[in-house]
Amino acid sequence: MLEAAFWGFVGGGALIVGALIGVLVPTSQRTIGLVMGFGAGVLISALAFELTQEAFEQGGRDAVAGGMALGALAFYAGDAIVDGRGGEHRKRSGGEQAGGAAAAIVLGALMDGIPESVAIGVSLLGGEGVGVAVVAAVFLSNVPESLSAATGLRKAGHSTRWILGLWTLVAVVSAAAAALGYAVLGDAPADLVAGIQAFAAGAILVMLADTMMPESFKHGGRAVGLVTTLGFALAFLLSTAGG
Repeated sequence: MLEAAFWGFVGGGALIVGALIGVLVPTSQRTIGLVMGFGAGVLISALAFELTQEAFEQGGRDAVAGGMALGALAFYAGDAIVDGRGGEHRKRSGGEQAGGAAAAIVLGALMDGIPESVAIGVSLLGGEGVGVAVVAAVFLSNVPESLSAATGLRKAGHSTRWILGLWTLVAVVSAAAAALGYAVLGDAPADLVAGIQAFAAGAILVMLADTMMPESFKHGGRAVGLVTTLGFALAFLLSTAGG
């Protein structure tokens, strides 16, 4: 359980790194868009080869189909609630968060990070150590995610202390979510674990399509397609390095 919490914090800690860059280093919106595209490619690869494929091997089609559908619908519903309460621009880099509800922004940031953290905790259940590709994918995608959001929050008038506090909170919750995922599912049957993996994959995919990818293409332009492919390819190579 402690190991799961540690790796969950490693993945979530990237949010603090990205936030520090966002508030301390002047970064153009085009650069942010390109980096977010790379992170999206990394996550797409991880959810395809580390979550969905493994879920299929453990639980079959029903576990994957049911889990992904539930994960997608759950994130969609949660995101709609957060958006309606003023958190719809939480990952934007242009300062659109001005006027948004602080509580909704915090809740949205937490909601975005939990599926990834649960996936890290679940990757430990096989007894072969943490899924390195999953942790790497979460880390590499979290840096541009919080970089973009921190830049926007700074432009919207939030203080450096508030911004760093937000992402530190998310990192701590990420560690707790990873530990909880490991503890709750430690003795669970394989098809249930597979369903949870697919649930996380569905939630992450909706998050990517709803927040990261639109922001990436808005500011990064046509080159985003290339860096997204690069991120996908590098994560795929990492996931097959031990094969």
